[in-house]
Amino acid sequence: MRDDALRDLVRARAERPESIAAAAAARRRRPLVGPTGRLMLIAADHPARGALGVGDRRMAMASRTDLLDRLLVALSRPGVDGVLVTAELAEDLMLLGALDDKVVIGSMNRGGIPGTAFEFDDRFTAYSADALAAANLDGGKLLLRIDPSDRASADTLEASSRAVSGLAARGLMAMVEPFWVRRDSSGKPVNDLSPDAMIRTISIAQGLGTTSAHTWLKVPVVAEMERVMEASTLPALLLGGDPTQAPEETYAAWQKALQLPTVLGLVVGRTLLYPPGDDVAAAVDTAVSLL
Repeated sequence: MRDDALRDLVRARAERPESIAAAAAARRRRPLVGPTGRLMLIAADHPARGALGVGDRRMAMASRTDLLDRLLVALSRPGVDGVLVTAELAEDLMLLGALDDKVVIGSMNRGGIPGTAFEFDDRFTAYSADALAAANLDGGKLLLRIDPSDRASADTLEASSRAVSGLAARGLMAMVEPFWVRRDSSGKPVNDLSPDAMIRTISIAQGLGTTSAHTWLKVPVVAEMERVMEASTLPALLLGGDPTQAPEETYAAWQKALQLPTVLGLVVGRTLLYPPGDDVAAAVDTAVSLL
């Protein structure tokens, strides 16, 4: 990002904070799913959990201007429908005029910081359903990690249920990302990506709230995807994995899963924003070609 563009952005925030609400209100919206019936979203809500690493680059996402530059490139590519972001990124992108005619999903619960004692007390510290509606956005995403050994998971379940109901009441997408958690030999919590664990969490996630009319699932590509996706009739988006190891195999797995009837698209973040060689446009184009 050029220095003058950064200064303009900071000046707007410092001198005209009301310009953020004005930009949100004026944003041109589009249907959630376009003519192709597919949805391609770029995720960049990782820093709000303190997750700044990409592969062996420990602080890859530390520069906000670099992240914005990468997002602008990704959003400019044909076939990219929108973004999944927290409020400050959505507001920067709106002030930069990059979110017209794009789907914008706001990330909601960012309080469960990895590696902390409160990781599974996953508070809703970002968008609320009311705030998403007020910001003229298209939906909200919530992470649902269930650790059977941690009582705090029950509070996350309850808060997630309220969020799904609140989003539905406002006609906004509720994107639910479910994981069952197990403990490794050192006691560290890790997502259980076995087919049975995914079926179990999908079954729980789709039952959240007073209605599932606006609920979508965000799921990783795991073994036995055909059997896993039979657990639900809700629309689903694939959570893009990390293809730094054997990327051709990763893309092939995405493409195969995209043939399943409930899978309508991709949500991919660091994989495309920080690809090997840093060619964001080429990485995004490859992912779009799979749809």
